[in-house]
Amino acid sequence: MSRIGKLPVAIPAGVTVTVDGSTVTVKGPLGELSRTFQKGIAFEIKDGEVLVSRADDSREQKSFHGLSRTLVRNMIAGVTVGYRRELTIDGTGFKAALQEPKLILSLGFASPKEYLIPEGIKVTVDPNGLKVTVEGIEKELVGDTAARIRSYYPAEPYKGKGIKYVDEQIRRKQGKTVA
Repeated sequence: MSRIGKLPVAIPAGVTVTVDGSTVTVKGPLGELSRTFQKGIAFEIKDGEVLVSRADDSREQKSFHGLSRTLVRNMIAGVTVGYRRELTIDGTGFKAALQEPKLILSLGFASPKEYLIPEGIKVTVDPNGLKVTVEGIEKELVGDTAARIRSYYPAEPYKGKGIKYVDEQIRRKQGKTVA
């Protein structure tokens, strides 16, 4: 049995979890998330915990067992605490500006890059325009949004300019040497 899949997921106070067949809905103080899971994965709510089980020991069922449990845990964490990713922008003249529903990125190109912010995501930019914060209740959407913003100009290894995550370390390279 999956070591991760057999662990119960605790339901904190103020959160309601409902199971309808293979669809799990989680409601909490920050919002509501719903997801439909693979056939053969069953959910049971008992004693304030969500238990995940699988129908058989096939390779496919084993692979989805732990994943399903982790996705439910992420949904519960999203509606209680939420998720956030912070990005920093380094470079001369590089900056970000927020014009709802778009994020305008000036990154040294001929024209600024525009990113349309998806529904359910809150983006904030500091007054200097050098720090961008992406927040939301769905972990996948927050991570995807931050990655797409970063993809416009990932930090390069020679000068370190570009967009990077706050906790990211850029391995710096030495430039060319003249003989």
